[in-house]
Amino acid sequence: MARVNGHDYPEHFYYDLDHQIWYEALADGTVRAGMTPVAVALAGDILVFTPKRIGRAFEKNRSFATLEGGKWVGSARAAFDGTVIASNDELVARPQLLSSDAFGDGWMLIVKPSRDDWREGLVTGAGVGAAFAIWIADEGYKKGQ
Repeated sequence: MARVNGHDYPEHFYYDLDHQIWYEALADGTVRAGMTPVAVALAGDILVFTPKRIGRAFEKNRSFATLEGGKWVGSARAAFDGTVIASNDELVARPQLLSSDAFGDGWMLIVKPSRDDWREGLVTGAGVGAAFAIWIADEGYKKGQ
């Protein structure tokens, strides 16, 4: 587990730093996705989570969910092409789960990547801490913003 600026980041996850989305490879070839704690903090209290519908395709750098927070309204953008397999109904009902458990009960979607190389360009492993530290320094982010 990497700890940066008061946030923990599991090193077995894959991270899209540009969009602040995490991905967890599941045993069946699907991928669980969610927002990083930094993204949640920057958005403020999440008030509404609207996922793309199950069975719908999405494209790289395009929205696969919409979120409304106290400081931000916008899209969660995908790092690769794929199809939505499942969405977190509990998160739809209780969007504050993103703030309390971003890497657990606050997951957003389970998706099926269109290609086997979906991990390309994502940060994982021992490099997670350093990559987030650089991103946080470049963006001027401070916990509690």
